[in-house]
Amino acid sequence: MNKPIRTISVFCLLLFLALMANATWLQYVKADDYAKDPRNRRVIEAAYSAERGAILVGRNPIAESKPSDDRFDFLRTYPEPLKYAHVTGFFSYYSQTGIEQSQNQVLSGEDDLLFVTKLVDLLSGKAGKGGNVQLTLDPAAQEAAFAALGTLPGDVQASAVALEPSTGKVLAMASLPSFDPNTLASHDFASVTKTYDQLLADDDDPLLNRAIQTTLPPGSTFKLVTAAAAIESGGYQADDEVPGGATYQLPQTSGSSGLIDNEGRSCGVDTIPFTQAMGNSCNTTFAQLGIEVGADELRRQAEAFGFNQKYLEDLGPQAISNFPDDANPPQTGQSAIGQFEVRASPLQMAMVVAGIANQGKVMRPYLVDEVQSPSLEVLRQTEPEEFSQAVSASTADQLTDLMVYTVAQGTASPAAISGVTVAGKTGTAQSGQPDVPPYAWFVSFAPAQAPEVAVAVMIQKADIDRGEIAGGRLGGPIAKAIMEAVIR
Repeated sequence: MNKPIRTISVFCLLLFLALMANATWLQYVKADDYAKDPRNRRVIEAAYSAERGAILVGRNPIAESKPSDDRFDFLRTYPEPLKYAHVTGFFSYYSQTGIEQSQNQVLSGEDDLLFVTKLVDLLSGKAGKGGNVQLTLDPAAQEAAFAALGTLPGDVQASAVALEPSTGKVLAMASLPSFDPNTLASHDFASVTKTYDQLLADDDDPLLNRAIQTTLPPGSTFKLVTAAAAIESGGYQADDEVPGGATYQLPQTSGSSGLIDNEGRSCGVDTIPFTQAMGNSCNTTFAQLGIEVGADELRRQAEAFGFNQKYLEDLGPQAISNFPDDANPPQTGQSAIGQFEVRASPLQMAMVVAGIANQGKVMRPYLVDEVQSPSLEVLRQTEPEEFSQAVSASTADQLTDLMVYTVAQGTASPAAISGVTVAGKTGTAQSGQPDVPPYAWFVSFAPAQAPEVAVAVMIQKADIDRGEIAGGRLGGPIAKAIMEAVIR
């Protein structure tokens, strides 16, 4: 064989090997990634020809597939669209989000758990059907959360999350503004694309699940973390005197930029009872406690509750709540009252109060309770998992006493429930922008001595005068409605 022919032969062999390598890479290594990619429209079009499993709350489907009279066999429908939109997400030609995306393998029938079901269907000649996903949501709590958020005036951006403290089950997750996933599940693909583009362009971000995807300064609700760090340090007990004062000048600062005040609330002159400091949400107290504990210990305590970490595994994407690294003393003082670079999602603050309610033990939050076969046989049950022991049981009891006082005699009184002992804390956080009003927060749990539900409410925007924005006034009634729905 002469040299030119040998060269061409080697070149062709290399091309053949490259082709084989590329085919192996695409068909075996990357096949699963491409199949799960929500942009893969061939996969989604094929999925319209199979009956997708239901997403269930209680015994009722909140997402199901119904026979279609067009060129596809089934249409995805959402019977209560606005209330559950951010949990279910949507399944469409355009994309997938929420539980529809995270549990797609089960709902489409492709999960290995459904192997026997698929084999039986194949042998019997039946059309395949996806498995069902049973959620942890409490329908009464979800209804209360969505309805209560809806009472806020004007164009609202807000969210509420409720957890079962002992397990981490998500009992409610509501976000406003909402959207109708039915409009995105339509088989009119031109209409779907137009609607999706309109939702993306909306300044109010209706597709955003604010419960897990929005982080804002948590304001005074973060004082629970600061109080936890102070008690855990061994320097304070709930019945001790703590630093007070009408104002406090942050170290290394001068003038108004470093001056902490209490916005007119009674916080004494020198020292005051810890109950008064928490009940009146004294900024001067908690800024001093934070500096005394120190930035490292304050960060360690925040991270024990979940800050700077990902913990939600069955719904996403989850925005990471932030506590800053290497804060200097004045920054630590600001961080201790939930300002500076501290950012939290409603789910994160619900985890904080749920951990306090659960004797200091923080449970990993989850939404998927069961995976079921099409015949409702349970194939997988989620087991509660401990995320961390954030504080000792003794510290949790003391924090509970401080929060009970705050509802009984302090700023959290709007969450009081007749005949039930409620623990709560308010928060009003400055946005840091002159044209953006403060954010209102409220966290609570009940009954205080045998907790069944922990709640966090965040109000990012509502048509309310700036001076009227307060966590207790706005968030307290919403939290109360959710707690009552679970307890009663």
